[in-house]
Amino acid sequence: MNENQFSALLAVITPQIIELITKNSNISEAQAVSHFYKSKLYGELSKEESKLWHYSPLTLYSMYQDELITGSYDYPEES
Repeated sequence: MNENQFSALLAVITPQIIELITKNSNISEAQAVSHFYKSKLYGELSKEESKLWHYSPLTLYSMYQDELITGSYDYPEES
């Protein structure tokens, strides 16, 4: 995947995760964006080689929640 393709994919996935954070938390969209962009998960997601982009937004949201609660997250097992 080239840089432009990855950037486009990230631009589709990220707002979906932000929407889940906003819908399931008592914070504004601006706060959700700020918190997500500062997360370890986003740091990894923004690197194409991490391959996190192939998980669904819901799975990535769950990983983000795990990071908030425990300070880390596990990569889900693939079936």
